[in-house]
Amino acid sequence: MGIPQIHYITEQEYLDAERLALNKHEYYKGEVFPLHRYEDTKGEIVAMSGASKSHNEISANCIYELKHKLKGKPCRPYGSDMRVNIPENTLYTYPDISVYCNEAETLDNEKDTAINPIVIFEILSKTTRSYDLGQKFELYRQIETLKEYILIDSEQLNVIKYYRNQDQSWLMTEYKSIQDSFEIEALEIKLKLSDIYDNVKFETT
Repeated sequence: MGIPQIHYITEQEYLDAERLALNKHEYYKGEVFPLHRYEDTKGEIVAMSGASKSHNEISANCIYELKHKLKGKPCRPYGSDMRVNIPENTLYTYPDISVYCNEAETLDNEKDTAINPIVIFEILSKTTRSYDLGQKFELYRQIETLKEYILIDSEQLNVIKYYRNQDQSWLMTEYKSIQDSFEIEALEIKLKLSDIYDNVKFETT
C-alpha cells in the first residue's frame, strides 16, 4: 500500500472554501483540519460535533464579563466566529474568545480574519487540551500584538494565565479556587472564577 498523498492548498484557496463551508476548519502550512477534532486510536484525525454545555456556559460567561468590564474602553471581545491568521507561521484558526483594542486589523476586505489580538482565551476540553497548551500556544506566541493567553478548563475548576513580559518571556500563573480572581493587565480589568464558572456543573465519575 502506498503512502497517502497530502493535497496542499494555498491560503487563498483555503479562505475561498472556508467562506462557503458549513463547518469551521483550521489551516496550517497548506493543510486543512476540522476545527473540532481528535486523534483516534489509529492516529487518524476524526471530526467532532459542537462543544459541550460547560464549554458554552464558560464562553457565554466570559463574553458577558468582558463586554461589561470593557464598556467605555477601546477594546472589544469576539467569540469563536472571528477567524485569526498568524502570517508568521500561516495558521488560520478560531480562538474561543479574542480581544482587540483600537479596532481589529483584518486580513482583507472581507473583514472576517483578524491578525492583531491582544488577548486570546481558549476553553480546554479533553480533546483540545494538549493542542491548546502545546503546539497552538507555540504558534500563538508568534503574534506580535498578543500580551496574554488564558486557558479555562471546562472539566474542572482551573484557569491558567500566560503573560508576556517585556523581554518576550512568558509568565504562567494558575488559579484553582472559586474565590480566586485574576487581572488581565493588557485590558486593565479583573475576572472572578466565580463569574467565569457561573452555572457550570462538572461531570462526576
